[in-house]
Amino acid sequence: ETLVHTLANGVRVVAERVEGVRSLAAGVWVDVGSRDEAPDEAGVTHFIEHMVFKGTTRRRAHHIARHMESVGGYLNAFTAKEHTCYYARGLDEHLARALDVVTDLASAPAFPEGEIPKEQEVVVEEMKMYEDQPEDLIFDRLERLLYPDSAMGAPIIGTEASVRSFDQARLRGFVERQYVPAKLVVTVSGNIDPHAVVRDVEKRLGGLEARPELPRPAAGGFRAGTHEEARPTQQAHLAIATRAIGLEDEHRTAIGVLNTVLGGGMSSLLAQNIREKYGYCYNVYSFTNHYTDAGDIGVYIATDAAKVDHAEKLIWRELDRMAQTPVSPRQLAQAKAQLKGGMMLGLEGLSARMNLLGRHALYFGRVLPLAEMAEEVDAVTADDVQGLAQRFFRRDHVARVLLTPEKDSRVAAADSVPRSTARRSRRGDEDDD
Repeated sequence: ETLVHTLANGVRVVAERVEGVRSLAAGVWVDVGSRDEAPDEAGVTHFIEHMVFKGTTRRRAHHIARHMESVGGYLNAFTAKEHTCYYARGLDEHLARALDVVTDLASAPAFPEGEIPKEQEVVVEEMKMYEDQPEDLIFDRLERLLYPDSAMGAPIIGTEASVRSFDQARLRGFVERQYVPAKLVVTVSGNIDPHAVVRDVEKRLGGLEARPELPRPAAGGFRAGTHEEARPTQQAHLAIATRAIGLEDEHRTAIGVLNTVLGGGMSSLLAQNIREKYGYCYNVYSFTNHYTDAGDIGVYIATDAAKVDHAEKLIWRELDRMAQTPVSPRQLAQAKAQLKGGMMLGLEGLSARMNLLGRHALYFGRVLPLAEMAEEVDAVTADDVQGLAQRFFRRDHVARVLLTPEKDSRVAAADSVPRSTARRSRRGDEDDD
């Protein structure tokens, strides 16, 4: 049972009862992300996400931290290009507690002045951490090329200069402008009564004053380009991508099928023809990113610097092949089964279900039934996939980023790293609930 309800002030509630569980996941989604920042506000959305945990008008930081942990649950948040989410996990008997704390974070942050300088230091250290991780760093560099005229091309975390410029007035002003009721979506999935959720949210957020939404800035244009730099790494890291389509586009499911055939697992073209056939890498995959009215598609690989040129040729061989030749019936059927299976397996976790409710409410204004999503996958044809490959896989219209090892770091790595050392793929480290 899924209930969708809109309060008089514009706050939306999406509550789903899941049988056979004893827990819940609750979140407050705010339809604002780094895309909505002015140039001098770079990173403010992410910084606010940090600062709400430093205190609200009702709670101090240590009260927030232990509110869910003291009953065996947890509390967290994340910031994306187009939204922010504050969420909690806990037992079903603690529904009111979970809703109380996540709605408090989103609606009543205090931004204590004494905490701002300390959190600025925390975020600067977070920036340094990403700089030390080439697979994160390369995508920041790539997005700068893909979205050169928009805040979408800037790192979500901002810059050290912008973050150090934030003060209480700046944070409060941004929240006042952007955290309006019509941009709030409360989602709950678990062993709950959906009608009780609506009543609870009405009590906590129904009194917020309705205010107009600010228009979302355009994604801007795209100009093909390349960026290369040396980094203290042991491997070369290469990413190739181009602007593609957004979630409003009717081909959004077809591009998911294309991505799955190309590089969506160990049976994909890239994995079989670069990793398995040549042994060139441990990590190679394709990716898609979808936003409201924009998106991108590309390929990432990490390999030895001496092999990166040939690896890039092999990548383009697969991209050209997809544009020139329709995928086989077997490849198409396998990709569809993989996508549909992933959907179903992913929804066995309550956090994933809560995420789906929030994203669908923000992007589509409704929750798409699983059967409808599966039907969209089944409707994709080989011609659809080939047409998208022809449209996007053009050598003269891509963004390309290459991070190469500095000479000193390669020598040091050869001298100091045992041959038996293995590094676990970052893509496999995510908690699946």
